[in-house]
Amino acid sequence: MNTITAEALKSRLDKGETLHLVDVREPFEHEEFNIGGILHPLGRIRSMDVDELEPLKDEEVIVYCRSGNRSGQAAMFLEQMGFANVINLEGGMLAWQAKFGV
Repeated sequence: MNTITAEALKSRLDKGETLHLVDVREPFEHEEFNIGGILHPLGRIRSMDVDELEPLKDEEVIVYCRSGNRSGQAAMFLEQMGFANVINLEGGMLAWQAKFGV
């Protein structure tokens, strides 16, 4: 599984790169704080409900959650479903907030 650090991701966002970010947390977590990813909770991915993500199958997709654990699971599931380039945010939103605040 490929990973990216909060610093590297922020650098890419700051450069204005178009990134496909997927937040696999629950809706209440997404509402509290997010970095612009589309909300697609892990439970939906586990149940193979990925129609919304299907257009990204051949694109780079960066998944994130609170700590990196759920997004790591999501990355594995997506890879098993044929997604070509899934990257997990190391440490998730906890690492992001520790480095950059809210």
